[in-house]
Amino acid sequence: MDVKAPATIPYFLQEQIRELIVDGTIRPGQPLREQELEQRFGTSRSPIREALRLLELSGLVTHVQRKGFRVTLYSETQIRHLYLLRAELEAYCIRQVAEMDDLAPLVAELRDYEEVVAAALTRRDVRAYIGGLREFYLAGARHTGNAPLASTLAKLYEQVEPLRYLLARQSMELGGIHGYTSGIIEALDGRDFERAAELTRGYVQDVLPGILQAYRHASEQDAEEQAPRLRRA
Repeated sequence: MDVKAPATIPYFLQEQIRELIVDGTIRPGQPLREQELEQRFGTSRSPIREALRLLELSGLVTHVQRKGFRVTLYSETQIRHLYLLRAELEAYCIRQVAEMDDLAPLVAELRDYEEVVAAALTRRDVRAYIGGLREFYLAGARHTGNAPLASTLAKLYEQVEPLRYLLARQSMELGGIHGYTSGIIEALDGRDFERAAELTRGYVQDVLPGILQAYRHASEQDAEEQAPRLRRA
C-alpha cells in the first residue's frame, strides 16, 4: 500500500520554520524567501508556500501583497495589546473554572506542569520552559470545556511565542526568572478564584515591561547588524 507522505510535508515544514522564528534564528520582519527555504529544506516550492500559509494563520508570519511572506514584526503598541488581552482572557478563564465542581484533576495537572517548568529551569532549557508554562496556562481553558476560549488563548500564545522565548532566554542568562505558578495552584486548590485571577493578571502585567525591553533590545541589535550590510550594498 502506498503511503501518502507528501501530504504531511507542509506540516513538517511549518514546525521547522516555526522553531526558527520562535528561537530568533529568523528575526522579526525578516523576509521568508521561498527559494531560500527550498534550498534550506531540500524541497519544492509548493509545500514551502503551504507551510507559510499555515504560519500566517497562526500569526507568526505576515503576507505582504507583491512582497511575499515575512516574519511578523510587532510595534510596542501591538505587544501591549496582545499581552493585555491575554491578561483579560486568563482572568475570564479563572471565572469559568470557578463554575467547576471538582477542581482536583485540574490542580493535579497544574502541579505536573509546574514540575516540568521547574525541571526545564534547572536545565536552562528555554524551549521546555516556555512550553511548560504555555500548557500550564492553557490547562484551565481545556478543563472548562470552553472550546472557543481554549482556541483563542492557544492562538494568542502562538502569536507571542517568539516574545516569550526572547524574554525567557534573557532572564535565564541573568538568573532572574520568577514564577507565579505555585500561588495560582494554591489559590485554585483553596477555591480562592479572586486571588487566582489576580495572580494571572499580575503575572502578565509584570512580564510586559521585560518583554518590551527585550524586544526593543533585539530590534536595536538587528539594526546594528544590518547597518554594515547596507553600507556595503
